[in-house]
Amino acid sequence: MAYKENYPSALLEDAVDAISSLPGIGRRSALRLALHLLKQPVENVHHFTSAVARLRDEVKYCRTCMMISDEDTCTICSDRSRDSRTICVVESVRDVMSIENTGQYHGVYHVLGGIISPINGVGPSDLTIRELAARVSGLVSELSGCGEDASGVEVILALSGDVEGETTSFYIYRQISRFGIRVSSLARGLGFGDDLEYADELTLGRSIVNRQEFKG
Repeated sequence: MAYKENYPSALLEDAVDAISSLPGIGRRSALRLALHLLKQPVENVHHFTSAVARLRDEVKYCRTCMMISDEDTCTICSDRSRDSRTICVVESVRDVMSIENTGQYHGVYHVLGGIISPINGVGPSDLTIRELAARVSGLVSELSGCGEDASGVEVILALSGDVEGETTSFYIYRQISRFGIRVSSLARGLGFGDDLEYADELTLGRSIVNRQEFKG
């Protein structure tokens, strides 16, 4: 049976509606959070709402890797100590954070913004695959201009091992393999269908270090 509640205030009900729209939060939890906010000092609540509003209004996406950032170029892409020839392709910003927490990866990233999922209406054009191909092409051209070949470039497909993840990896491989670069994938220390977000740091770190050539 759906949870029903009689609200003494339309303002409270509106707040519960807003909070319960967040993933994983039901109306009971939303009510508890709304009542908690009412007990807090006004300045604390204003800081909370301001931080959320600023996140939505002011956050940027790195023009190189599509990671969220405070500037046009994220701190990872602007870090000269990172290996810009190794690009780890991930589904989401959260995956970048998970991999960074392992301390085992020192290249750069490319955030797709999702994975190919026909059942959810997500196709290749809805992701940043075209931008990835252009990025790889530009990097290969840059190396060629310096007298180096494309074998020094590696793209790591760090996507989930479920059907949608594998479909996305295969599609990307078809788009970039023509550049003559190395394409690899995470070692399967992760279970079938596991999300990087929920993998423990040790397992994820080993999967990166022991990555394997992608078999297209």
